[in-house]
Amino acid sequence: MNSESWTSRLAKERVVIVPSLLAADFANLEREIRKLEAGGAQVLHIDVMDGLLVPNITVGAPVVASIRKVTSLKLDVHLMIVEPERYVEAFRKAGADSLSVHIEAVPDPTEILQKIRALGATPGLVLNYGTPLEKIAPYAQLADVLLTMSVPAGFGGQKFHPDVLDSVRVLRKLARPDALIEIDGGIDVDTIGSAAEAGVNFFVVGTGVFRAEDYGAQMKLLKKAAFNALSAR
Repeated sequence: MNSESWTSRLAKERVVIVPSLLAADFANLEREIRKLEAGGAQVLHIDVMDGLLVPNITVGAPVVASIRKVTSLKLDVHLMIVEPERYVEAFRKAGADSLSVHIEAVPDPTEILQKIRALGATPGLVLNYGTPLEKIAPYAQLADVLLTMSVPAGFGGQKFHPDVLDSVRVLRKLARPDALIEIDGGIDVDTIGSAAEAGVNFFVVGTGVFRAEDYGAQMKLLKKAAFNALSAR
């Protein structure tokens, strides 16, 4: 029996494009998901914001449950919320495959990461843009996913901050070899190459996918740009 996790399997692909539903047309969300499935998406990113940890409010567990009903794709749920320990079980029951919490919300995430794993989900840890790397470093080995924000968390469509790549390079060294290094914010065909070179293998992309007419073709362009950068090293 193969006990390899889905994150370890995807990590071997080196470049995985993860469309962020924050940029999707929520009036036609099932149609958007079908287009992403047809285009070859393997994972969907769902941003959960409470208006407290970050200055915006998005969706809750019922919306995740509704998404789960219409797709078998992995659901990468990013909890931008305070007191995430109160809600991880609800989001897991709703269908989340991975649950990532912010170091800014849980200064010592040991217990909550263990709880997420015990629930059968993949535990992830997030470093917001501008937070010192030292905050997350002691816990890097506890997470299967390490997500670095390349913009201040809270809104889509922001411009990529290239200085975050210094943190990415350090996190790549601190993480377990089978861990995913994820980045979120301002990723498009112009920025994905530098992120790939720094060690990212999970690329959350919002407007960089959804502003295109053909989502599948756009995801292929993004992957090509990343692999071109890797092959040029």
